[in-house]
Amino acid sequence: MISDYFKLSDHQAEQFAQLDALYRDWNSKINVISRKDIDNLYEHHVLHSLAIGKLLPFQPGTTIMDVGTGGGFPGIPLAILFPECQFLLIDSIGKKIKVASEVAAALGLTNVVCKQERVEEEKQKFDFVVSRAVMPLPDLVKLVRKNISNKHRNAVPNGLVVLKGGDLQSELAPFIKTAELTPCSHFFPGDWFDEKYIIYLPL
Repeated sequence: MISDYFKLSDHQAEQFAQLDALYRDWNSKINVISRKDIDNLYEHHVLHSLAIGKLLPFQPGTTIMDVGTGGGFPGIPLAILFPECQFLLIDSIGKKIKVASEVAAALGLTNVVCKQERVEEEKQKFDFVVSRAVMPLPDLVKLVRKNISNKHRNAVPNGLVVLKGGDLQSELAPFIKTAELTPCSHFFPGDWFDEKYIIYLPL
């Protein structure tokens, strides 16, 4: 499924193929994906995460922080897709970070660090902060602005890239001049992606 949309090495294809068994195993111990949704892992979680990679093909050396990663989304699929980029996955809930870190280890992802912490505590600078619907956009912007580096290495300025669904008018109102909204359905077919969007906000 992933290889329909991305050019993958054999190693990357194998890593993506391993995700199903890994998440089923960990989900049976620690519930990070709803039980009824685990059968839709690739469409609802992996491919959805990779929409960010379609919008922004990160240059080698790019640093990315995933805020509120849960069991590792969007960070782990992006780390497989961009092995030459560095990822920090953070979540305040320890058992979720345990799943993300065990999955990353099982896949042999050397470009991923997982930490249990709140975003307020993280002081490092990154090229991009990514997130999947963790909190309203204005709140997230306030928390991560301090983490965005002012040295740019990609085709677009550094900033925040968020996956969100539904009606986003009120959330986007403060950023109407700067935020870019792209439907996930631009990249992937299927009804599920119809109401899903990627917000890119340079910071």
